[in-house]
Amino acid sequence: MTGSSSWEDLAGLSTPALRTEVPGPAARLVMERDARVTSPSLPRAYPLVPARGAGSMVEDVDGNVFLDFNAGIAVCSTGHAHPTVVEAVKRQADDLLHYSGTDFYLPIYSEVCERLDRITTVGGSARAFLTNSGTEAVEAAIKLARHKTGRQYVVAFLGAFHGRSYGSVSLTASKSLYRATFGPLLPGVIHAPYANAFRPYKPGEEAFSLDGLDYLRDVVFTRLVKPSEVAALVLEPIQGEGGYVVPPAEWIRGLRSLCDEHGILLVADEVQSGMGRTGRMWAMEQFDVVPDIVLAGKGIASGLPLGAMIARSELMTWTTGMHGSTYGGNPLACAAALATFDLVENELAANAEKIGGVLLDGLRSLAATSSLIEEVRGMGLMIGIEFADHDTAAAVEDACFRRGLLVLGAGDSAIRMSPPLVLREDQAEAGLRIFEEALGEAAAA
Repeated sequence: MTGSSSWEDLAGLSTPALRTEVPGPAARLVMERDARVTSPSLPRAYPLVPARGAGSMVEDVDGNVFLDFNAGIAVCSTGHAHPTVVEAVKRQADDLLHYSGTDFYLPIYSEVCERLDRITTVGGSARAFLTNSGTEAVEAAIKLARHKTGRQYVVAFLGAFHGRSYGSVSLTASKSLYRATFGPLLPGVIHAPYANAFRPYKPGEEAFSLDGLDYLRDVVFTRLVKPSEVAALVLEPIQGEGGYVVPPAEWIRGLRSLCDEHGILLVADEVQSGMGRTGRMWAMEQFDVVPDIVLAGKGIASGLPLGAMIARSELMTWTTGMHGSTYGGNPLACAAALATFDLVENELAANAEKIGGVLLDGLRSLAATSSLIEEVRGMGLMIGIEFADHDTAAAVEDACFRRGLLVLGAGDSAIRMSPPLVLREDQAEAGLRIFEEALGEAAAA
């Protein structure tokens, strides 16, 4: 396989094709330059140097072809360079590259917002504010919630990842590294346990359980702040960076009831779990719970920079000039989003549910015979595989990469699988075979 092959040829592959060691010589040259000139804050998972992609396959600068089970951290929702998305972007590029949707009436901006109103359930008609990223959508939600309610406090959950800008990183509680040395962070943020269980703090230590709803009632609302002072509760329906943790539906419904009781806005951060990844347009639909605000990003535009805060219309009481963005809702990203909505609604959410079932069944079969896997969890093509410790998960991740399968770590000791939603059954089965080989290597080490 070389760079001259067609999109169809590359996308049609079901297994990796490695021509050199990884990283190869061309990749190492890129990495050497990168080490000299880029910010050392960039956390690289492994030495992948992609040159192009097609469907669920990625080719690196040395011509090595990988089977992509991470989709650029769940961003390339419709696969790499989906022809429909590419054509939509090309058409838009011929007409208009940019004009600010904050200061002028950009037609495609309101078209995207209209579609988001149609596909997003927030308890009534919706309005949307478009951003460049998921973290900006989180920032917008914090501002809107405080403005609308006149309250200052925001509750988030341990294990959560909401971004790295100042407001969103104040909500993030997946790793202390993300917050270290940057304080003081945004005041008025309180963290509570996610769902109803914690893993052990140390290997071999007995796990303990703490019900998150009781903690909110008995600790946060009794000892820290009055619920009447809480503007919003920000929730990942399925935690992403925290380990692809799926909470009980009853817990999500309990949060909705608690918010209703105290006039608190329920904000669903669907940056990673949305856009069909769980087999529904939004993961909250899996729990039959309607939030007040939904946050989107990552897969919303198939890889182009776009995010959105979608809120019930009655909540959008802020006035002209209170919030804006020069680039948010850029025409190219909006064109990609409209094509993405069509693909996800018409076929890819259903494919995620179907192929996700293949992967979940296969991984649970592996877990039954492997001493390394402690738990397999997930919905659709959002799957977490838990190991006993971080080192084991890292060893499996590395063994997968060297065999041409791209997965990513998550949480303290998990691997996440978030393939493009176009993943085929033959590719899913190939990935399972490679993952089984990687488990065997890690077990023998």
